[in-house]
Amino acid sequence: MNPISTLIEKLNSQNLWHKTLELKRNEYLKVKGSIDTNLYLVVTGAVRIFVLDEYEEHTIRFGYKNNLIAALDSFLSEKPSDLYIQALKQTSLKVMDKNTYMNFVSSSVENTKIWQLILENFALQQMERERDILTTSPVERYNRVLKRSPQLFQEIPNKYIASYLRMTPETLSRIKKS
Repeated sequence: MNPISTLIEKLNSQNLWHKTLELKRNEYLKVKGSIDTNLYLVVTGAVRIFVLDEYEEHTIRFGYKNNLIAALDSFLSEKPSDLYIQALKQTSLKVMDKNTYMNFVSSSVENTKIWQLILENFALQQMERERDILTTSPVERYNRVLKRSPQLFQEIPNKYIASYLRMTPETLSRIKKS
């Protein structure tokens, strides 16, 4: 059972989405310093979640068709976040506010378990990613992401994948050719 697919099916079957948003290429859904407590389902297109330091952007996550996305820190804490969410191409998103979502989660033990499993999987993915960035070579990082998310390389431009993998676009290009 894929908990995210199960969750999306349940949310769709109960018609809990409030509205649909259309973003143009490069348009921002969220910017640094803002609060965003919505949950989004990517219907078409692709987005990236990133942070900005004084020197460069650091991509930390992507969302494309049938992915759920959120500024999770802001969603959970209801405080401003340093995250940006930007459309990488024309993107359509379904939107659900936190109250609706949390009411859904608390409406059954099964829904609560699915949400807990999603959060656990997310925490484990983040830990794996952090370990990869600190301890593995660029080639190993590339191969792990290619194996885990091959669709990423169809949906997302190389310069953002390189940022996600913490390498230059030139290094990514060399790795892909070898």
